[in-house]
Amino acid sequence: MMKRRYRDSQSQGQPRHKWRYNPEGDSGFLKDEKPTNLITQVADYYSARTNKTLEQREASPIIHLKKLNNWIKSVLIQLYARRGDSVLDLACGKGGDLIKWDKAMIGYYVGIDIAAGSVEDCRTRYNGDADHHQRRNKCSFPARLIVGDCFDLKVPFDRVLERDAPFDICSCQFAMHYSWSNEARARRALANVSALLRPGGTFIGTMPDANVIIKKLREAEGLEISNSVYSIHFGEEFARKKFKSSSPFGIKYNFQLEDAVDCPEWIVAFNVFKKMAEEYGLDLVLVKNFHEFVYDFMKNPEFVELMRRLGALGDGSPDQSTISPDEWEVANLYLAFVLRKRGQPDRARANNRVQREHTHIAKEDIMVIRSED
Repeated sequence: MMKRRYRDSQSQGQPRHKWRYNPEGDSGFLKDEKPTNLITQVADYYSARTNKTLEQREASPIIHLKKLNNWIKSVLIQLYARRGDSVLDLACGKGGDLIKWDKAMIGYYVGIDIAAGSVEDCRTRYNGDADHHQRRNKCSFPARLIVGDCFDLKVPFDRVLERDAPFDICSCQFAMHYSWSNEARARRALANVSALLRPGGTFIGTMPDANVIIKKLREAEGLEISNSVYSIHFGEEFARKKFKSSSPFGIKYNFQLEDAVDCPEWIVAFNVFKKMAEEYGLDLVLVKNFHEFVYDFMKNPEFVELMRRLGALGDGSPDQSTISPDEWEVANLYLAFVLRKRGQPDRARANNRVQREHTHIAKEDIMVIRSED
């Protein structure tokens, strides 16, 4: 693997917003507030997760929830991806969306994830190599894969990806909340997206719905909300269940989802996310809780057929299982969003990069980026 180290970048993006909470001002703001151990815990957790056989996946207690999540991501990609688009996939994980991008006939792909083990699995999927559960088709688009923290203050991803940018679409699925451990990381996440998208480019994503989570917390007797497949636990510092609007960052909880997640996460107040995104030239196009998303887009016959093929709600046959009430409750904990970068589209720089990149990725082709302490 290729390894690069970068010193702290001097560009921090747009001016600070009114909810700045650091009494030391900008000089203090530029210091990462050391979420390193927790971020490493998240990375190690996802790296350690192994691929499963088809039979094991189908036996998962949240198999229909996983299929529903895939349907939602597929709908977003079908709605906003165009043939030949250049895609930046932040927190790409094991490459679970590669087939979706291939079906969209994109022209180029860059995937970044903090978990080295996940990126290696993504490489295997991209190459169509046989794994222990099925043979996959090789992806038809050229790509690069990178191991690195998308939200690291000390890694200037605009320089790392200078020869790949601008991108037509940036995707960040079930991961944006990991940048919300402090304001500096949250800003860096949005600054990276804005710097790497072309004018008119689209940012699609999914993340926890803070409004639903906080509402459920306040309705609960203690500091935990749960059912048979998930649990969310807040620390004693939130015993009063009050959250200051002036300090919307660093609100940590522990999330456990059967067969999927068991690590710390952070609340993202969407009104703050929206306002901060606007500072970086990213305007809201769509935001829908997963329940609302399903109700609205199931009115489209094409997406109804996609749902039937994926089997999240069953395939219509009497003996076909469907999503359980507990899985459906978990779906309500999430939302989907779409942002668009201001400006007129300029595709003049689009496709000179494609000939230089890989249509088969070897282990040594994966770039590893570590910031210097």
